[in-house]
Amino acid sequence: MTDEPKITFAELNLDPRIQSAIDKTGYTHPTPIQAKAIPVVMNGGDVTGIAQTGTGKTAAFVLPMIHRLTKGRARARMPRSLILCPTRELAAQVSENFEQYGADLKFTMALLIGGVSFKEQEQKLMRGVDVLIATPGRLIDQFERGKILLTGLEVFVIDEADRMMDMGFIPDIEKICKLLPPRRQTLLFSATMPKEIARLAATFQKDPVRIEVARQSQTAETIAQHVVKIPRGDDKAKRTALRRVIESREVVNGIVFCNRKREVDIVAKSLTKHGFDAAPIHGDLPQSERMKTLQKFRDGELKFLVASDVAARGLDVPDVGHVFNYAPPVKDEDYVHRIGRTGRAGRSGESFTLVSPADEKAWRGVMMLIKKDVEDYTVDGLNDELEELPKDSDRRGGRDRQDRSRGRGRDRDRRGRRRDREDRSEKPEAERAEPAKSEEPARPKRERSDRRSRDRKRADDDQILAPADEGVKGFGDDIPGFLK
Repeated sequence: MTDEPKITFAELNLDPRIQSAIDKTGYTHPTPIQAKAIPVVMNGGDVTGIAQTGTGKTAAFVLPMIHRLTKGRARARMPRSLILCPTRELAAQVSENFEQYGADLKFTMALLIGGVSFKEQEQKLMRGVDVLIATPGRLIDQFERGKILLTGLEVFVIDEADRMMDMGFIPDIEKICKLLPPRRQTLLFSATMPKEIARLAATFQKDPVRIEVARQSQTAETIAQHVVKIPRGDDKAKRTALRRVIESREVVNGIVFCNRKREVDIVAKSLTKHGFDAAPIHGDLPQSERMKTLQKFRDGELKFLVASDVAARGLDVPDVGHVFNYAPPVKDEDYVHRIGRTGRAGRSGESFTLVSPADEKAWRGVMMLIKKDVEDYTVDGLNDELEELPKDSDRRGGRDRQDRSRGRGRDRDRRGRRRDREDRSEKPEAERAEPAKSEEPARPKRERSDRRSRDRKRADDDQILAPADEGVKGFGDDIPGFLK
């Protein structure tokens, strides 16, 4: 790669009020993606931007969008610009960028994400907003309720498009694009460019300028990468190895990435149990809890954040010292995004990846992608300690399988038919006598067997149930932000 010319933000001719906000941040030179994208966006052209995490993609569209929004005025329920984000955390980060760089401008913004009350955001939309930042599901939900009109949209942004694809949002994006006016500016930013995203760009963009500033598999030179080879891959061995690696380093703060949400909770509890200050964050947690945990980590009140890949992209914590991978990620390119949480803005960082025999294939895929040697890291006595650990999980799994097989045998008779666990022959005399007692009140039922009597009863039941049915059908319609 050739060195990009060092230009200043002042040379980009942004609105003076935006330039003033940039000066307050202390930045003087744009990143390569910003230097190339900002002039094109300011002139109204479509852009397909490809750059690895931590290169400043968000500001590459936020700054020129604010510049364009200085002219014009929003109308009720008709946002002037729309930014789609894959996760709530990324949407919140984008909104913070708008608040920071648009501090001296009188434009309005609404954040439309799940897990939070919609009442305040609905009031903003009714008055009209210049910027609407949303996740796809919540946007479609509110559009179908008639709360939003997209016919007046001027700028449309799809942020982290490849992550959208991973999360299954492509059909939602296609549906949203069909609701937009044909005359609009469409910006698409992504860390990678798989075929599905390329097809999306070709369908909904007009002669886009493709800007690619870094190879998608490139990892930052400021990150010292390590791999920890362990002889066993059961959960107990991995949790022990993770603790020993952390204890061997001087860690100020760090993020532990797991491949499954269930692992996130288990690893966080394990670290907490052994005296580490840790908390989980993943998609199944309430939004308020996720934001509270993330803010504590940003403020330095929490030392370890245990996360699923929901936090691998868009998590803007400038000074993360360490990243620990509980295992290589399922998708090779997610390795780049994970370790990209450290070593940001010129700072140094370290990453450690636990690799058991079962993880070797996944680790080879990562190595082929990054095309870079990763240093082996050993902790004195770790492998001996892991070999001596009892394999409780294996023995427990064997017992569970035996218990299940015994249970299946008890539930069937010799002919293979299922039978009740509580066989009548095993019940006390009093319980066996109950069916005979229950036959006595059967006579009144026969006395009411008249068809007209049954019809009247049904009619009465319908009158009783009708108001409840109507209530169920409309439940939540009058509650702002209710998710169906």
